[in-house]
Amino acid sequence: MKKVVLAGGTGFIGEHFQKRFKDLGYEVNVISRSQGYIHWEDRAGIIKALEKADLLINLAGKSVNCRYNAKNKNEIMISRVLTTNILGEAVQKCDHPPEVWLNSSTATIYRHAEDRPMTEEKGEIGNGFSVDVATNWEDHFFAFQTPNTRKAALRTAIVLGEEGGVMTPYKNLVRFGLGGPQGSGKQMFSWIHVEDLFRICLFLKENPELEGVFNCAAPNPVTNEELMRLLREKSDRSFGLPAPKWMLEIGSAIIRTETELVLKSRWVIPQRLEEEGFTFQYPVLDQTLGEIISK
Repeated sequence: MKKVVLAGGTGFIGEHFQKRFKDLGYEVNVISRSQGYIHWEDRAGIIKALEKADLLINLAGKSVNCRYNAKNKNEIMISRVLTTNILGEAVQKCDHPPEVWLNSSTATIYRHAEDRPMTEEKGEIGNGFSVDVATNWEDHFFAFQTPNTRKAALRTAIVLGEEGGVMTPYKNLVRFGLGGPQGSGKQMFSWIHVEDLFRICLFLKENPELEGVFNCAAPNPVTNEELMRLLREKSDRSFGLPAPKWMLEIGSAIIRTETELVLKSRWVIPQRLEEEGFTFQYPVLDQTLGEIISK
């Protein structure tokens, strides 16, 4: 039986991955701080799970949907670097290490872009706390020497799906009449359906020549204005109040999050995946939201 290890596999993405891998007949091992799974402190248990695994996918990390105070910044950074280091040390101690290690990263690593899309080859790395998190994350990941384990970092855009993730707050905004553009509305929104993210993991596993960094984003990003229009349309709401930047600053403080999550222009294109022949099941946001919101 094929074996996959999902590190941090109990969140929105992890639960989808658990189900899909089980559907394909995999033995699924999950590393998590939640009860009932292999705990991060159980280093021997992690090594045992990794032995002869076909695939290791690291999804671990504290949610960035919070205020960027000193405490949260530290937890966001440490949760990614520490778990990656634990896995790297465990892989190195395996007699038969995983064939492939896919580590989460983020499309936020690129600069705010309204002028052109960011690709793996020509994308420009940004600056600020979120970018520092992403670059440190990738630096620690690629620093591990794993000659028998192929590695790839998944620079993932906003992940959409039927249950959980960002769709819940977005649908609530539309429901309560706040589904207009946010800020200028011109910032780009790069996204990916959770099923396509799962399929990318299988694609990278099955193509032994592929390694390095990959932009995991649908090939057709939209502006924030278009995103909110489509959300209203699919939710049968004809009107939505816009939210200028000053209003978002106040609202973000109240709900304990950061405006960067909606105001940064993430214009990311999956150049490498498309050049290698990956085909997206959900390439267009109109179709994707229609399916998600109807369920």
